[in-house]
Amino acid sequence: FAVPVYQFEWPDITDPQGEHRDFIAYPGTCVPHDAHGDTTPSSDVADMGWTKTGDITYMDDVYKAKIPINYHVGCMGLAPESHSFVDSIPPMPTGGNLDNKRIGIGTTMYYPVEVAGALLSMGDAHAAQGDSELDGTGIETSITGKFKISVIKAADFTPAQSLLDFPLGETESEWIVHGFTETDYLETYADNPGDIYGASSIDKAMKNAFTQTRKFVMAEYGLTDAEATTIITQGVDFGMTQLVDGNWGVHGVVPKIIFSGDAGMDTSEPSPS
Repeated sequence: FAVPVYQFEWPDITDPQGEHRDFIAYPGTCVPHDAHGDTTPSSDVADMGWTKTGDITYMDDVYKAKIPINYHVGCMGLAPESHSFVDSIPPMPTGGNLDNKRIGIGTTMYYPVEVAGALLSMGDAHAAQGDSELDGTGIETSITGKFKISVIKAADFTPAQSLLDFPLGETESEWIVHGFTETDYLETYADNPGDIYGASSIDKAMKNAFTQTRKFVMAEYGLTDAEATTIITQGVDFGMTQLVDGNWGVHGVVPKIIFSGDAGMDTSEPSPS
């Protein structure tokens, strides 16, 4: 478990552009912390130009919540073809900052490859995080892990993989389909990708997640549109992946058991007594 040690009052800070920040600006604000207890902060935040007035007030008497440890990688993906460099915060079809707590031990991720060599990168490891990552951060940490990287050639694609324009997760028992405000914000806002921060929409992300989930189960299991929509309604859970990364995310969790065939329900008529 992770247990809180202290909290702090929001300080009077100024960002590197000289703007006074008495608020947490979306998509993020850096705090130049003071040394407190056993914590000695680095100078990284101050070196970027963040300053503050006075000392920060810390509170040590905080509720000792027990947050279950769930190590996962917040940001993992491949390079996009459309731009030579991108903001690391908004997610995209080739992955990136999904901030899905399910991307950990035992999960396989499928990313569409757009450039030669794929150019895999990862970071933003968390010790724990709830769905939505509501205030902007999980329990940030560093990890050392073992990762198996495989390349699936187009000739070996399943029907669903041939349609993949989103990051797909798989566990032993579930599929994890990712949808965003914009399927590809780099295409929608090609000239100024940062415009996605002013266009974040949970409604559009939910609609996109449903569309991607329907497309996936139709291709993977040979369903009709009507069959897919009915099954999704009755058996698929949708959740807010993150509401902090510009291109907001909703995921659909698809239990594989739904498609396992005869579930064993007895449909025979009862014998007369």
